[in-house]
Amino acid sequence: MNPHQAHPASFAALFACLWRNRGLIRQMTKREVIGRYRGSILGLVWSFSNPILMLAVYTFVFSVVFKARWGIGAAESRTQFALVLFAGLIVYNLLAEAANRAPGIILANANYVKKVVFPLEILPVVVVGATLFHSLVSLVVLLAAIYLFNGFLPWTVLLFPLVLLPLVMVTIGLSWGLAAVGVYIRDMGQVIGIITAVLLFISPVFYPVTSLPEAYRPWLMANPLTFIIEQAREVLIWGRAPGWTGLGVYSIAALAFAWLGFAWFQKTRKGFADVI
Repeated sequence: MNPHQAHPASFAALFACLWRNRGLIRQMTKREVIGRYRGSILGLVWSFSNPILMLAVYTFVFSVVFKARWGIGAAESRTQFALVLFAGLIVYNLLAEAANRAPGIILANANYVKKVVFPLEILPVVVVGATLFHSLVSLVVLLAAIYLFNGFLPWTVLLFPLVLLPLVMVTIGLSWGLAAVGVYIRDMGQVIGIITAVLLFISPVFYPVTSLPEAYRPWLMANPLTFIIEQAREVLIWGRAPGWTGLGVYSIAALAFAWLGFAWFQKTRKGFADVI
């Protein structure tokens, strides 16, 4: 094969690539998820225990030590705080985990670059797919907790996939971009690790948007996670429908961003073989 050949980067090529390789993406995502826990005693049980443990730690620190509240009312309990917090963590972890892994995904599969005719563009998608699996596991934990503590699930939880889908598109686009840059700039993994750590605290995960002064709220709303976190809580916790207009605008922007990430990956992949 010729690793320096040009690859299609059009909008139509993006969907054609995902559809043509859907079976391979599914199989590699399954292998990625299973391989993560291969050899461990508990296996996939870790995918349930990790979010529960982190939820317990964050809830203790912010609701007990710092005495943070969501302003729901005087009767707000730590359980309510934990549910709202967990909804934000699910959204944040989807983007953060994929972003942290994306810069090294091509380097970790260097044999696919030179020796095998392989659709490299699906590797970042596989990373997002594996991350999405763990997010869905966390969602199951959250829904079980909501039902346990409230005695019912709001019907609006059925709308959560529509809320999450735009963020998935953003995450895939970001993963394509970071995967390409990570080949040329090996420090990108460390840089992204710092950025995602900061992003946790400049996103409304531990606090509501209304807790910030008016002057700072536009900066918080510029964070791509803010809108999705707020809408996720609307459908999962508060039982309200999402803001359809805002969700529509966000979806269009997310689709454009995904295509830009795909185009960047396709245009820069010609040099992967030389650098690796």
